[in-house]
Order: sequence, then C-alpha cells, then structure tokens
Amino acid sequence: MTTPRLRLALLQMHVEAGNPDENYRKLAELLEQAVNAPDKPDVIVFPEMWNTGYALDRIEQIADINGERTKAMLSAFSRKHGVQIVGGSVAEKREDGGVFNTIYVFDNKGEVQADYSKIHLFRLMEEEKHLSAGNAIGTLDVAGEKAGMMICYDIRFPELARKLALSGAKVLFVPAQWPNPRLHHWRTLLLARAIENQMYVIACNRCGTSGETSFFGHSLIIDPWGEIVAEAGETETIIRAEIDLGLVNEVRGRIPVFEDRRPTLY
Repeated sequence: MTTPRLRLALLQMHVEAGNPDENYRKLAELLEQAVNAPDKPDVIVFPEMWNTGYALDRIEQIADINGERTKAMLSAFSRKHGVQIVGGSVAEKREDGGVFNTIYVFDNKGEVQADYSKIHLFRLMEEEKHLSAGNAIGTLDVAGEKAGMMICYDIRFPELARKLALSGAKVLFVPAQWPNPRLHHWRTLLLARAIENQMYVIACNRCGTSGETSFFGHSLIIDPWGEIVAEAGETETIIRAEIDLGLVNEVRGRIPVFEDRRPTLY
C-alpha cells in the first residue's frame, strides 16, 4: 500500500499593516506563482493575519466581516486550480461580535473544509485588548490523514500540540507573524513540537517590517524526526517540498512515545 505524498508551497510574504487591498493583491500574485510552477503543489499555506497585519488600533474597521472577502477569493482559487489551501489566518469580524484571528481551510473543490480561531492571545502585543480568543481546537483532513492547526503564540503551549497528536494528527500547520529577536525560540519550539509528537510541522511566517517590528521569515517544513526538509531565508519567497506522510507511522513505530506515556502520573 502506497502512503500519501504531498507537495507543499509556503508563501512567505511581507504584510502591509492596515492595508487589506494591497495584501489581497500581493497574495493573489503569490498564489499564481505557486500554482504555475512545474511542481504544482497539493497544499498551499500562508502566514498569520496576512489580510490586515497587526494594525490592532484599527482592526474593528478593517477586519474581514465574517471572512467573506477571504472566502470568496480563496474558494474560487482552490476550485479553479484543484489545490487545498490552509489560508494562513485573517482578522475576521463576526457580525455577532468580536474580531478573531482565524484560519480557513479550503479543499481542492473550493469548499470551506475547516476553520480555527487562535486560542492563545499574545499579551506582549496586547492582542487580548483587541481580539477575541477561539474556544476550540482546529483539525482538518489532508490527503486522507488528520492534521492540526496552531497559530503563532500557540506553539509555546505543548499541551495543544500533544492533544492534536493524540487525536490522530500527523501534520501540524502553523501560520505566524513571529518577529525579531526571537528566531531561536521560533526554530527551537517548532523542532520540539515535531520531535515530541513525531509529526510533520509546516510553519509559514511573514517577513518584512511593520512600524518598529521586523519579521525574520524562516518558514519551515520539519519532518517527524525533527529534520528540516526546507527553510526559507528572511525575504519574500515561496518554499516548496514534497513530504511522505508514511514517515509518521514509521517514526512512531520506531520510538513508541505514545504507547509509553503514563498520563495517570501527570
């Protein structure tokens, strides 16, 4: 029996804080580049809050109402090109109240397959003053296998990654806007999440500068052994890789971490 292989494209992009029109234009440009390459991807991934950036002082005015603009654009694209999209995350204003940091996932027929709203809000950037936290974990299907979603600050909470792994997730998608000077934290935490949960970690960070904050990029694709399959530099780029989901079962069989757990003690 053959195991599913996936071709990935991560769109590491600069985000113009407070300028949704420019960000939608930029994303459309990068999407076309991604699908028109010889190695057309099966799954495309974006960074966190790519539609507005962290213009939190105006987020109520510029957030995507119920995600409608985002859904219309990405649904049409995924349907036209037959690709699955893990749509980074967007600032989404809900008509029943609150602005959320939300990932939408589209299957290759253009249907919304799943969504996830960031559950850990980052106090260092005062997210909790402007955004509402989600209250549910996020999972999706990719090539017939279960995957999980986390957003940026979420990777500092190993309990969440472990819960996703215990639920059957073999891949973890992580859109982010992770800034300087914490590159060492970014790489270390992502590598740890991959190794301790024996899963692929697909992390797409932004690059460029917003105000006084600079973002280092370094989007990463990490395999279940913790080996780096692909890593971006600090500029706008598309990184690509093909992964073999069968490796997850192989690694989990070699080192039976989940069978050796003793949750009654902790």
